[in-house]
Amino acid sequence: MGKTIRQLSEELKLSKQGINQRINSINGFRSKHTYKVKNHLEIDNQGVKMLANFDKQKRQERQPNRQAENDKDKNIDQILLKQLDVKDQQISKLQKSLDQQQQLQLATLAENRQLKNHIQELSGLLESSNSTQKRQANDREDTFSNNTNTIHIKDKNANQTKKEAVETHNKKRSIHKNRANKSWWHFW
Repeated sequence: MGKTIRQLSEELKLSKQGINQRINSINGFRSKHTYKVKNHLEIDNQGVKMLANFDKQKRQERQPNRQAENDKDKNIDQILLKQLDVKDQQISKLQKSLDQQQQLQLATLAENRQLKNHIQELSGLLESSNSTQKRQANDREDTFSNNTNTIHIKDKNANQTKKEAVETHNKKRSIHKNRANKSWWHFW
């Protein structure tokens, strides 16, 4: 005598849907182990045993699969560990390269500062040299300018004197002409 799905669900402490899912998951179960009595479906004793042992069977079926999955997982873990080692080495090399680059940059900055200081010292020397040269040039220009002004003043004075002399001469001439004119009228 078999059991109904309701009785089986109570006995196995599963829902009716859970029992139906198990029945559907076993190939040919309905045709071999179920029969219809009045309005409900009954499962024979062999089917009841199969459904009761369903979890054990599934576990046993899964056992080899789990072993294969575990082996696969171990292989994957080993591969990932190797990749991590490679990445760690790459990161280490990159960090060394970055450190070297930073040290070079610091050395370059220090050298640039030294060069700037040297340039400032040189430009300070050039400025003092230039200011001395400018003073000397200004002194020369002043001397030249004074000499030129003196010559120019002398030339101006000479020109003035010449003009005055010419004017004086012209005045004397005009006076003399006037006298001559007067004299000439005088005689006629």
